[in-house]
Amino acid sequence: MTVAAVAGQVPVLDLDRFGTDRRKLAEEAGDAYREFGFCGFINHGLPAQVIDDAYEIFRQFFALPDEVKQRYRSTAGGQRGYTPFGIEQARDQSIPDLKEFWHVGREMGEENPWPDILEPNFWPVEVPGFETKANALFQSLDELGKRILQLIAMSIGLAPDWFDERVARGNSVLRAIHYPPIRDKDTPAVRAARHEDINLITLLIGSSEEGLQILSRDDTWIPVTSIPGAIVVNIGDMMKRLTNHVLPSTPHRVVNPPGAKSGEPRYSIPFFMHPNPDFLIETLPHCISKERPDLYPSPITANEFLVERLREIKLL
Repeated sequence: MTVAAVAGQVPVLDLDRFGTDRRKLAEEAGDAYREFGFCGFINHGLPAQVIDDAYEIFRQFFALPDEVKQRYRSTAGGQRGYTPFGIEQARDQSIPDLKEFWHVGREMGEENPWPDILEPNFWPVEVPGFETKANALFQSLDELGKRILQLIAMSIGLAPDWFDERVARGNSVLRAIHYPPIRDKDTPAVRAARHEDINLITLLIGSSEEGLQILSRDDTWIPVTSIPGAIVVNIGDMMKRLTNHVLPSTPHRVVNPPGAKSGEPRYSIPFFMHPNPDFLIETLPHCISKERPDLYPSPITANEFLVERLREIKLL
């Protein structure tokens, strides 16, 4: 049974049905993604304490002096560690977004076939428990993401476990974002300009805060504020390409709040789920038809696609 969203039209589904009504749940998720590119989920099993602990360590980090944060600045295209305020900008935009962020990647250990891609994480010594708590959230979201991918696979006619091995060593990234208070009320910049995500799917924590909007099929912006405890999961451009646009990657943005709220910070933690770096993004045959010709006859690896996009958004 679909649970209505508080704001906008994006459906919210109950993941308790995963073990009892999975096929129907997958159908409903597929319908939501075909229509909106977004779907919310409740009863997802992500421990509240893990989320709270992560928010606390990230708030502590962003409160550190700039000179301390700069010690952890990323050298890997923004894929690990700290990226300062005013660096990333959306494609086709001339002004950077009003945000700073921290990236946590997959911990690979010694068995790393791509050491130049899946680079080691940075861990700020100034924040006690940072590594343990950040990794706990990464791992929890990674497991949840695999469950969502099983529903997506079923919704497009694939075996439920089709994505499992293809994301097992993916270059997924946990991004903790700090949108500072807006001091210049006349700034043309926004917290996050219109964009689509690069990856397969994005799991968003913090979706109950105001500001997130998605672009509807009739070109109007819909505010997305889900019911408490829900996680919003959206389709990224890799999935859009893989499915030949059967599953759309919907433009979205985070707008500046009105009035006094503009003087308050905003935090959110999206988890960008990527396939393994050598995964070949090649249009799925059953997503091609006479009515829907192959839009991407030349395949590309996940890492090649990522590098292209990182250059476009000024992280490389």
